[in-house]
Amino acid sequence: MAYALVTGASRGIGRAIALLLAQRGYDLLLVARSEDQLTNLALEVGTRHKRQAHVLATDLAAPAAAETVAAWANQQADQLAILVNNAGYGLWGRFEQLSLTEQQNMMQLNMHLPVALTHALLLTLHKAPKAYILNVASTAAYQAVPSLSLYAASKAFLLSFSRGLRYELKTSNISVTCLSPGATTTSFADRAGMGAELQATANKVSMTPEAVALAAVNGLLAGEAEIIPGVLNKVSAGLTSLVPKGIVEKIAAGIYEKYL
Repeated sequence: MAYALVTGASRGIGRAIALLLAQRGYDLLLVARSEDQLTNLALEVGTRHKRQAHVLATDLAAPAAAETVAAWANQQADQLAILVNNAGYGLWGRFEQLSLTEQQNMMQLNMHLPVALTHALLLTLHKAPKAYILNVASTAAYQAVPSLSLYAASKAFLLSFSRGLRYELKTSNISVTCLSPGATTTSFADRAGMGAELQATANKVSMTPEAVALAAVNGLLAGEAEIIPGVLNKVSAGLTSLVPKGIVEKIAAGIYEKYL
């Protein structure tokens, strides 16, 4: 039976994607830090969708995480057909005032992990009749975002990496897709250190993880290159290619920096 591996699967978008993939008939390899949340999700997958789910609780920001996860996945799964690089987080604040160590940790998780894990599992994915890679970026990937500078840059990297890899693999059995959600009702804002006022503003246009996941899974299995869930998010991302960068950055700064 074909397996799907989902990083950052314990909650939010990753959890919702995992449940949808189980509903579509995939067994699951679930990876995140929280063993309790992963175990509960695995039980839900078995109860609701009658699929197998194996869990690995590990710190995905650790330098050797990709090697650990890849070795575990190859032991657990007879056939790996989907890799979802979902784990990641943001940090809100001025670059010079945020801890450099924590910012580097974020970059490790947002960029280095998906690159290393994809590289480690490509040979395995090539063995499946049809395989898919989903990299979870953000609408922040389409422009610089003052006070989320490194987060936006890390997601821009992931978007560019996804498009380049997709082209390299275009004649193979592997389809590469990049998901770029906008504001979503997850723990992202709390983890990023955003205040209540900024969170309240974001909640006015937030999508649910389930709505984002549905767009992601449908687009992934349809072989789409990029998925931007929600009309408002599509429009705002599209405008960034038409409006001068200085104006886009000023608008973004107006949204985020006034709450610092």
